[in-house]
Amino acid sequence: MRRRELMMSTAALIALGGCASSKFKKYNGPEVTFVVVNKEDRRMYLFHEDALLRAYDIQLGFAPEGHKEFEGDGKTPEGLYRIDRRNPNSEFHLSLGISYPNTVDYAAAKAVGKSAGGDIFIHGQKSPFKKVSGDWTWGCIAVTNPEMEEIYAMVKNDTLIKINP
Repeated sequence: MRRRELMMSTAALIALGGCASSKFKKYNGPEVTFVVVNKEDRRMYLFHEDALLRAYDIQLGFAPEGHKEFEGDGKTPEGLYRIDRRNPNSEFHLSLGISYPNTVDYAAAKAVGKSAGGDIFIHGQKSPFKKVSGDWTWGCIAVTNPEMEEIYAMVKNDTLIKINP
């Protein structure tokens, strides 16, 4: 009887393993050389030189208008930054770090006696089963989880990102 249970358990694990799909996709197309975010339009664009590769609808910080001034203001930064890190174990599926704050951001926050904050990312949704509507992040740029898998595969560290008002 024990042998039969072991065989059934092994068969179940093999079957489940075949159903699982990896969140780590492969990308063999042109290099993404630049990312552009247009906050007003809620759109993000991935470019190779001047050629548009992909475009995505996005969600922003819960107070989306204006440049991020300090930690907790709910705004998404504006300006020129770089993708500077990757988080394959993100609480929000996958995420790509944005190099906010820069020296200007630090100085501006310090001038008003506040912390500039940090941990600004392009990321997926917290729940794979429920898409949040509207702007809801603390300053990040959010897309769907399947889109984030594609973006994570396409965009490499040190890629420039321009975040427009």
